[in-house]
This record gives sequence, structure tokens and C-alpha cells, in this order.
Amino acid sequence: MAIPSAVKIKKDGIEYINKVDRAKYTLKQLVHAANKDVGKLITRRTKEKINRRTGRGIKNTQYWARKDGSLQVGYKPAGFYLGFDELGTNKRRKIAQLANTVQEQKSEIRKIEGTYIKSIEDENKAIGLIDEGEKQE
Repeated sequence: MAIPSAVKIKKDGIEYINKVDRAKYTLKQLVHAANKDVGKLITRRTKEKINRRTGRGIKNTQYWARKDGSLQVGYKPAGFYLGFDELGTNKRRKIAQLANTVQEQKSEIRKIEGTYIKSIEDENKAIGLIDEGEKQE
């Protein structure tokens, strides 16, 4: 979807410019782009921590940055056994690769989110940060 254009309304010789739709779109896309970058970071760092027994765990770690503004980082169904490492069971100790990665990377996540929040001030910079192509790792 392209960036909505400003709506110009003339009433009694006065021209009103409505950019509300444009601002909503830009904010939504900035949140989505920031979530994609955070998802890439967490996924990459978690994959580095996973014990390489078969390599299937690394292939099944993924993020989902949704258009509604939410971000989910987790394991695909084929890597269900990594959930046992993440949470622990009565026979396995808790390793918590994802949770520990998020805790360790808080400052980096704040930097990424801050970059996108700062760009709200400058519309051209914000448009440059928005990548409308959907690519998942």
C-alpha cells in the first residue's frame, strides 16, 4: 500500500489540509519496521546460543512481525522440542535461550526502537526507513 496523500478541503476561501491518514500509516509502518529489526536481532542472537545437536533447532527459530503491531519470536512447529529447553520439564533443566537473549539485548532493542521513534519528526527519514517488502527469517 502506498502512502496516502494529504486531503485538501476548501471551505469559505480557507484551504484545510488533512494529513491524519498519512500520519497513521507512517506510524503503523514505523512500528512494523522496528519490530522486524528487533525480531531479526533476537532471532540471530538466539540461534547463536542454541546447542547444535542436529541443526534443526536453528532452522526452526523464527520471528513474526505482524501488521497489527505485534512481534512474536519463537519456534516453528518442527522445533517443538526447543520449548522443553526454553521452559524446562521434570527431566530437563531450564535453558531459556529466548528469554535470556531478550534480557541481555534490552539496551540494543531500545536503540533500535529509539531510531524509529526519532524518525517520526522527519517524514522523509521515516519513509526511508519503511521497507514494504515482507521478508522473514
